[in-house]
Amino acid sequence: MTLILSEIWIYPIKSLGGIALSKAIVRGKGLEYDRRWMLIDASGVAMTQRVHPEMALFKTQMQGEKLLVSYSKGREISSIAFSTAIPDWDTWMVARVWDDDVQVLEVDRQISEWFSRNLGVACKLVAFPEEKPRKVDSRYSINKEHVSLADAYPFLIIGQSSLDDLNKRLNEAVPMKRFRPNFVFTGGTAYQEDQWRDFSIGKIPFVAVKKSERCALITVNQNTAEKGKEPLRTLSDYRKEGNKVCFGQNLVALAEGEVVLGDPIIPT
Repeated sequence: MTLILSEIWIYPIKSLGGIALSKAIVRGKGLEYDRRWMLIDASGVAMTQRVHPEMALFKTQMQGEKLLVSYSKGREISSIAFSTAIPDWDTWMVARVWDDDVQVLEVDRQISEWFSRNLGVACKLVAFPEEKPRKVDSRYSINKEHVSLADAYPFLIIGQSSLDDLNKRLNEAVPMKRFRPNFVFTGGTAYQEDQWRDFSIGKIPFVAVKKSERCALITVNQNTAEKGKEPLRTLSDYRKEGNKVCFGQNLVALAEGEVVLGDPIIPT
């Protein structure tokens, strides 16, 4: 059965709303603009929906060379925009993403204050320049790859058939955006991506390096920021490996270039 790239997603600011694209540029650290920014708390630690589920209420849009962020809660609507060009400051700071320390730059103090007001938590919006290092775990890298501010790997792919199978087991279906993939494909069987190693999307070669271990973030409703028990509870019944629940496949790319909706996906 033909496998077709059916969705492309980027999440410019870590743990905020994603953007669906018709095409995207594959870079070594991930798709262009994907997780190149994040919010950090007063201790310099990356903030995510795991601790701050209300981050789901911040939505993002690309507007030319600017990123628009909007916040909506009840009747309260607010928005800001900033350039996707990385600031040319000389004031670096060190931030923490899981076990990694990375060098980042604050985008703009007023923008940080806007996020702090709306989240009710003191925080800063910081940018991670492309040239700054953050290595993929050496146990899973192929060519000493680096990653953006994503949890651990540059890309994540999930088959639509996998989500369809999960939703058959749930009382209430969940959308794909709960799982924050970069790539979604149609065709094939449920969890087929589990078995992949080398494959291509269009002309771009990828390597599947590790199944994606899921956490409580997938229980956050991306429209309301409400936290529940599903789909993590159901996935725990049949997708557990050791003490980890897996759904989706993490990837690294072996080349840069463009991927487009409708590209064939060809395992090798």
